[in-house]
Amino acid sequence: MKPFTYERATTPAEAAAAVAKQPGAKFIAGGTNLLDLMKLQIETPPHLVDVNALGLDKIEPGPDGGLRIGALVRNTDLAADERVRRDYAVLSRALLAGASGQLRNKATTAGNLLQRTRCPYFYDTNQACNKRHPGSGCSAVGGYSRQLAVIGTSPACIATHPSDMAVAMRVLDASVETVRPDGRTRTIPIADFHKLPEGHPEIETALEPGELITAVSLPKPMGGVHIYRKVRDRASYAFALVSVAAIVRKDGTGRVALGGVAAKPWRDESAEAQMPHGAKAVTDKLLAGAQPTAENAFKLPLAERTLAAALSQARAAA
Repeated sequence: MKPFTYERATTPAEAAAAVAKQPGAKFIAGGTNLLDLMKLQIETPPHLVDVNALGLDKIEPGPDGGLRIGALVRNTDLAADERVRRDYAVLSRALLAGASGQLRNKATTAGNLLQRTRCPYFYDTNQACNKRHPGSGCSAVGGYSRQLAVIGTSPACIATHPSDMAVAMRVLDASVETVRPDGRTRTIPIADFHKLPEGHPEIETALEPGELITAVSLPKPMGGVHIYRKVRDRASYAFALVSVAAIVRKDGTGRVALGGVAAKPWRDESAEAQMPHGAKAVTDKLLAGAQPTAENAFKLPLAERTLAAALSQARAAA
């Protein structure tokens, strides 16, 4: 690990300004992803700004009947919150599927959204990776790709986003609240927060340099049966090959988002009109234009079967 300096911020605006002031500086809270990347010298921030003392660790009612989740709420606390379990059960289930108990105790809401890919070529500093070194190439293209993306890819990157929580946030139409280094705030719809690789895989979110996530807001509960199903290579502590977050109403309509298939949670609202017609109709629309490799083409029928199981589970629960 390379040497770095460290400070504790006392306000969100102070934290944002401190990171913006020094190129390459990073925020740190739980550190469950960042510290691993620093040990591997994939991330080499010269300065860390600790945000744990900012008071952003509360879950509060939102002004529109929803919930406002502080950026520093730990995953364990969010998954266990009575309001989340009752009104946003897909979120609680996604969090519990996401990591070990020890990691959930440390990982934060904002940090979960900002996880970096687990593509093996990103983690291997001997391999070319446009996320680590823009313009160096993508070793995953033509390489081992079983776990990687099948849709929304580009010639520059076929990595997936690893978060389970983000998939649930996408199906719930969450919004990400931030503060900029000059103290201005803004709200980013979750649909616009994560970026597809296109020509710049190193740009993973809509955040500007120094911009700090302060909260995630959930809209008023929409009811329905909430399902999160995750297919992975082993029963625990593994990232999704395919995951499905679904909210299904009694009339068969609802919402669906996929994880494990793209560089961001994958949702197409136009595909949801097909939900009363079954999983195949939805996935045919949702995954139209997919460009899988020979090694991960199995994800397309797997997504259909996983959604079919989710819809069957929702019908039984209803």
